[in-house]
Amino acid sequence: MFRILRGAGGERVFRVATISALVLLGVFFVGIIVSMLAYTEWDTFISALFSKEILFAIRLSVTTATASAIISILIAIPVAYAISRSSFPGKDIVDSLLDLPIVVSPVALGAALLVFFNTPLGSAIDDNVIKFVFAMPGIVLAQVTVISALAIRLLKSTFDSIDPRYEQVARTLGCSKPEAFFRVTLPLSRDGLIASTILTWARALGEFGATVMLAGATAMKTETLPTAIFLSLATADVEKAIAVIFVLIIIAVVALLAIRKIIGRRYQI
Repeated sequence: MFRILRGAGGERVFRVATISALVLLGVFFVGIIVSMLAYTEWDTFISALFSKEILFAIRLSVTTATASAIISILIAIPVAYAISRSSFPGKDIVDSLLDLPIVVSPVALGAALLVFFNTPLGSAIDDNVIKFVFAMPGIVLAQVTVISALAIRLLKSTFDSIDPRYEQVARTLGCSKPEAFFRVTLPLSRDGLIASTILTWARALGEFGATVMLAGATAMKTETLPTAIFLSLATADVEKAIAVIFVLIIIAVVALLAIRKIIGRRYQI
């Protein structure tokens, strides 16, 4: 097989194969978007987009996703740094446990949270501290549960890419370990931190499974953008569902372009 791929002919075959795969996948996604555009009547689309329900879903989604992203990043910074720089017994087990929200279904995570709030401790928290079940704080908790692992993994990669010798030099110049972290490591991780925040925010905006299990799918109360899609399709209001889908697509494209610009800026320096 490798003999066939040698030479100019092999290079052409390889190039055609890789570009064909790229074109095929691109056409597939473009076809999905075009099919939605063809299905939609623009007057109905505009009225659905600016309906009271969709505007509420946009505000709620942006608010909860922003809160979730901030909380997740604040948790992820020390956790990712500890995993990146420290060695301790059971590190591989802890590292694997932190990845569970990435591989476990969000529906399962939401069901687990719901079960927790039916225990004596969870009920006491829900009744006397903060109302999570079928309430807006439950949306934030569900989103944090899902996206925190992503934030940790992204920031760990960022900290892994920073040479520890920078901190060692700072320590020799009189900085304590916290000072070396805040004055050297954290500024060097700025681009990775910004990119991680944007990506976790966008992921929180599109979270559905854990949210609907814990906070429910109540219109004009716990109706995030993904929940609005679910409720619209449940009532056969396809135009409204398509309007919300396009909102999520636009937000996702803007977020990904911002991340690529940040990554490109890092490699240009």
